[in-house]
Amino acid sequence: MIRHSGPQRIAALAAHCDDIAIGAGGTLLAICSARPGVRVDALVLSGGGTPREDEERAALAAFCPGADLRITVHKMPDGRLPAHWDEAKEAVEELRAQTDPDLIFAPHPGDAHQDHRGLAKLVPTAFRAHHTFGYEIVKWDGDLGRPSVYQPLTPELAEAKVDLLQRHYGSQRHRPWYDREAFLGLARIRGIECNARYAEAFHVAKLTVDLTGGS
Repeated sequence: MIRHSGPQRIAALAAHCDDIAIGAGGTLLAICSARPGVRVDALVLSGGGTPREDEERAALAAFCPGADLRITVHKMPDGRLPAHWDEAKEAVEELRAQTDPDLIFAPHPGDAHQDHRGLAKLVPTAFRAHHTFGYEIVKWDGDLGRPSVYQPLTPELAEAKVDLLQRHYGSQRHRPWYDREAFLGLARIRGIECNARYAEAFHVAKLTVDLTGGS
């Protein structure tokens, strides 16, 4: 395991409210709990002006305790990102102008949902030399792949993530895939893959490291 000293600035991007929490909520909870004051800039492309935005703001505040949290939620229609490409591109560029993050969480290009996949393609056009961790979201499409980066989660963190998901996103509880078994099941599988009890996993296309130990 290569240990990182920890990011000071994080950007988290999503097409929909709850994507960040599902894909990287445990990792955010771990980082923010360990590093009070870390800056987190969150950008969500849809759900603005609806109860979904209220859910998202409350949830991210819980997933990022003690963080310098800045949230922007836009009003693009769900499932229509390709038709709003210019607007989405502008939103990503605006975020880039506001922050120079050490680490980015975003959808990964292999995601089968067109909104997720579209955003994943936009991220590197604005954040060209940044470490981007592409999170995964279990869904009907069956698009789970072979991630390359893992963040182990203690059982307490994994349970806390699921509890927060259930508590804050009431609008999603009716969905057949939105349940405790799905979230903990995937975390358990990813834990097996990295010799931990639970984990979140990410797709990383390019990673620059300095293994010399220099500053």
